[in-house]
Amino acid sequence: MPLIIPFFIMNRGCPHRCIFCNEEKAVGPYPEEITEEQFQNTVLSHLQSVKKTPDDIQIAFYGGNFTGLAQKEQIRLLEYAMLSIRRGWVHSVRISTRPDDIDKDRLALLKKYRVQTIEIGAQSMVDDILSRAERGHTAGDVEKAVRLIKSSGFEAGVHLMAGLPGENREHFEYSVEKVIFLQPHMVRIHPTIVFADTPLAKCYHDGSYDPLNLFDAVDLCKFALRRFEQAHIPVIRIGLQTTPEMEKQGSIVAGPYHPAFRSLVESSIFFDMASSLLSIRPVRDQNVVFSTASSDVNHFRGQKNENIVHLKDRFSLKGILIAADPKQEKGTLRMAIHG
Repeated sequence: MPLIIPFFIMNRGCPHRCIFCNEEKAVGPYPEEITEEQFQNTVLSHLQSVKKTPDDIQIAFYGGNFTGLAQKEQIRLLEYAMLSIRRGWVHSVRISTRPDDIDKDRLALLKKYRVQTIEIGAQSMVDDILSRAERGHTAGDVEKAVRLIKSSGFEAGVHLMAGLPGENREHFEYSVEKVIFLQPHMVRIHPTIVFADTPLAKCYHDGSYDPLNLFDAVDLCKFALRRFEQAHIPVIRIGLQTTPEMEKQGSIVAGPYHPAFRSLVESSIFFDMASSLLSIRPVRDQNVVFSTASSDVNHFRGQKNENIVHLKDRFSLKGILIAADPKQEKGTLRMAIHG
């Protein structure tokens, strides 16, 4: 994953507002227009904040529908990025956009300005769910866009949301499988959060929308993470990135928000793996040693050692020891009893 220097264009280029969207609450107040001075100062600030310069650095335009902007405005922003590329500060550009605003002419412009990655806001692959969310595009638009992006030599990313209005588990699992079939280069997943001052907040208050609870949100995203990993598709983010604006009182009305949501999902997967191993043979009143990659120790423990506590209680274990093995493959778990 490259170092990403983000710029938020705040709903610009969007033909309308989706039912769940409040960019200001999600990412904070950003200026309506990005000036060249602000742009270059932001790039320099990010570069100066890292101890070691990464091998891959991307400028990213997030928060709106980049290819829905007037071409003149796209070129203005891309020229700012090109200046940083020519100076050797960054290597390429990443954008996020709508699937129904992708065509060969738009892609030709992006290719000219060193855009490498195009992330598509799919959110669902079920047309009825997209309609309820007032997305204004179809699942067919997503399929067409991803195929065109890939065939044109770009990296394709897809965003999915869990818990949209009218969606059940079957809908979400179907969307995951459809995205796997498209074989994008990466995906992002997050549960639907009810932000203030959105149509979804009104639906929540009048009782017509019931958001996922945290347990169900973790369970759905756990399914998605496992399936994408099995398909060798990297999941570059699970859950929304916490911002100061989101933490302000009243910004989030309801929904399964957690500042370390991905950690909850990873921990739940390790709990399932450990439970499976412990079910193989009787372990009551015994000491058990689990071995995992060094980077997975905290995921295995769970928040506040919850996994350890629950595993000991569920299987009546005498004790659990954890061995961090720097040579062990990430995402795997080994168990030893009596050595």
